[in-house]
Amino acid sequence: MKVIAELMIVPIGIGTSFSKYIAECERILKKTNLKVQLHAEGTNIEGDLDEVLQAVRECIEAMHQMNVPRLLTNLHLSTRTDKGETIEDKIKSVEEQM
Repeated sequence: MKVIAELMIVPIGIGTSFSKYIAECERILKKTNLKVQLHAEGTNIEGDLDEVLQAVRECIEAMHQMNVPRLLTNLHLSTRTDKGETIEDKIKSVEEQM
């Protein structure tokens, strides 16, 4: 099943700078066959549901291996059975209304 996901992981207990932890997750995501789009508050991910979930798991495990004691992970999943949809389709749909 194809999904479009939004992933936001917040490392807790490591201070106020998250960038090195987020960068590690981005490296993991970019090694996959998933379409990945970093934005200011998270990452959009497009691909097969099982692959997305596996990649999210790898991000979580990597951050804990970097000694992050706690993570707050938000994962939103968008699925459709009536038609195919991409990240670009969703953005274009909004832009056309502006």
